[in-house]
Amino acid sequence: MVRRTVTVLEGDQTGQELLEEALRVLQPDVVGFQIDFERFDLSLKNRRKTGNKVVEEAATAMRASGLGLKAATITPEEKGDVGSPNAILREAIGATVILRVGRRLPGVRVIGGVHEPVSVVRMAVGDAYRAKEWREGQPGGLEEAAYRADRVTRDVCRSVAEFSFRHAERTGARVFGGPKYTVSPTYEGMFKEELDRAAANHPGVKYEPVLIDALYALLLNQHGDPLVVPALNRDGDCLSDLVMQMFGSIAGAESMIFAFRPDWSVAVAMAEAPHGTAPRLQGKNIANPLAMILAAAALLDHCGDPQAGRAAQAIRGAALGAVGDGIRTADLRGHAGTSEFTEAVIDRARATLTAPAS
Repeated sequence: MVRRTVTVLEGDQTGQELLEEALRVLQPDVVGFQIDFERFDLSLKNRRKTGNKVVEEAATAMRASGLGLKAATITPEEKGDVGSPNAILREAIGATVILRVGRRLPGVRVIGGVHEPVSVVRMAVGDAYRAKEWREGQPGGLEEAAYRADRVTRDVCRSVAEFSFRHAERTGARVFGGPKYTVSPTYEGMFKEELDRAAANHPGVKYEPVLIDALYALLLNQHGDPLVVPALNRDGDCLSDLVMQMFGSIAGAESMIFAFRPDWSVAVAMAEAPHGTAPRLQGKNIANPLAMILAAAALLDHCGDPQAGRAAQAIRGAALGAVGDGIRTADLRGHAGTSEFTEAVIDRARATLTAPAS
């Protein structure tokens, strides 16, 4: 295998703790080959210290390596602070798509009877995030008005639409959902145009456009096909949290961020957990590392090497197998600690990867 470098983006609180658990799973004595980790400290303290320069440096490194593994980070609420690194990173690497897949966890009760995977494909940049905001009128007065200038581009709309249909082709899924273009025919209508265009280019994929408000209700009554749900940035952010919880826990699946080449091959893949920094769980060894471990496995799928792909499959099987065997953290109604769950994954993955070929 060609030796690969992974750009590691360190974070805050429990996010950093869970990143370290995922890195344990990527060690040579587990996966069977060497991965070089180039680490960048994206903690709130260091982002403030460097004025977000460390975020820009991390993005440059990620463009070079093509692979990134990111911990959850704190977003300060104060105006004029360093803000969230996520939008900066996504814009700097040219990312256009975020993929989050809700999937059934062995032995974990689902909500609404949904059993097949639900893939939320959302915009990685634009829309409500980093939009220009302002207010007019007397501050605090009843005449005061707040404004926000959102922006989407056809390039990003096309990326999300095309990826949605390609992902549906790969997974045998139905593309289900879409924007509320009836209320916003110019802004959200652009996204609908690109979804319709992609549908015409992929006639073999089932396509059922549904307005976003109806989608929330209908999701709880969908049975049978796996689903791919394309969404605007803000809609997809809200929707993916709901979908994760429908399958048992927001910590039950990884989040993937992609930048593409003109031929739709992946130029940069960044993996992370969809949850936040969970400060109340910090230092207690009770947080669920499943999403970060699955993120590490998903990253191996983009190394472009069969050995890495085999390791990715072994880690996923080990993680889900541990859950199925009842080794679960408290959010999944279990009693295992963070490190205990990781050890179970490591033992299972190592056993799979060292077993003689049949």
